[in-house]
Amino acid sequence: MANIYIHYPFCKKACHYCNFHFSTKLKNQSIVLESILKEIELRSDEIISPIESIYFGGGSPSLMEANCIEKILNKIFNKYKIKNNLEVTLELNPDDFSKDYINKIKNYGVNRVSLGVQSFDEFDMKLLNRNHSPYQSIKALDYISSLYDNFSLDLIYGIPYSSIEKWKNNIKTALEYKPPHLSCYSLTIEPKTILNYKVERGEIELLHEKLVEKQYNYLIRELELNGYKNYEFSSFALPGYYSINNSNYWNGKSYIGIGPSAHSYDGKFRRSWNTSNNIKYTKAITSNKLPFNEEKLNINDLYNEFIMTGLRKEDGVSLEKVRSLFGDKYKEYLIKQSENHIINKNMFFDGDKIKISKKVKFLTDGLSSDLFFIRY
Repeated sequence: MANIYIHYPFCKKACHYCNFHFSTKLKNQSIVLESILKEIELRSDEIISPIESIYFGGGSPSLMEANCIEKILNKIFNKYKIKNNLEVTLELNPDDFSKDYINKIKNYGVNRVSLGVQSFDEFDMKLLNRNHSPYQSIKALDYISSLYDNFSLDLIYGIPYSSIEKWKNNIKTALEYKPPHLSCYSLTIEPKTILNYKVERGEIELLHEKLVEKQYNYLIRELELNGYKNYEFSSFALPGYYSINNSNYWNGKSYIGIGPSAHSYDGKFRRSWNTSNNIKYTKAITSNKLPFNEEKLNINDLYNEFIMTGLRKEDGVSLEKVRSLFGDKYKEYLIKQSENHIINKNMFFDGDKIKISKKVKFLTDGLSSDLFFIRY
């Protein structure tokens, strides 16, 4: 199975922590939209297996008019094989919410909404330079939770000057709406962002790592008590509501990225990404050219990525799967590299699978890198 990701590269304003490709100059939206529709046609022979998930991300895809979403979906339905029970997700900013908009996109085929709440605290919203208020998040959640069986919301922990009490309130408020899915991310200071600039100048003081870890551990405990599975490091879902889009990505399935800066993967060894320039993108597509760069992953790259994504998932990393995909050498290497972590109880065996212990789950990415195959 495969996914299609649509990157809509426009936002009303720049969030101070975001390093994704976007533009706040909205006048060129119609030109980019036409190019997205044409790119869907140009790449329709890249994937022959049925499409299992369509995901509208960005940027702010909820800036698109509802009829534009309908056009994109119709184009995909006409050009690709579609699996039954297709998952269609739209990322929605609370300030873009209206009942009319939600009703229309649901009617056009969007059967899952991912609401970018981030925090229910006014101070947090201003610090991150978000364009919506907590009131708008509540208003959107009131309606979406009554209309959609399947929806998700995003929250960020580790925000400067936040406290464990504030984070507890965020979780408590979210759980009042019984979201089937939550994506909860630690705030990351990305290069070339306004937040990074302010931190470097001493205008903003980052939260101490121990408090960030405390917020994460509280998140794990509270959501598990409420019946959620932490099926991937940052992802929590009630039974039956795992994100198909996200799960396919972590399981190494193929996907096509449509739009400026969107990434693609053939499910084997080829990764590509479109230009992160809206003008260059539209000019190329207009000329029937695909404006992308690509790389071919070697076996070490594929092994390292398999380890990284595997240890972030609840399933862990299967030794037999490593052997079948990469050979005995990599299986033996993995066993050797994990020995000390097993002894120190940072990792453990569950059958033939290596998993991260709950006590150090916050350190998953760092521990994963200790198992990477590095050739000097």
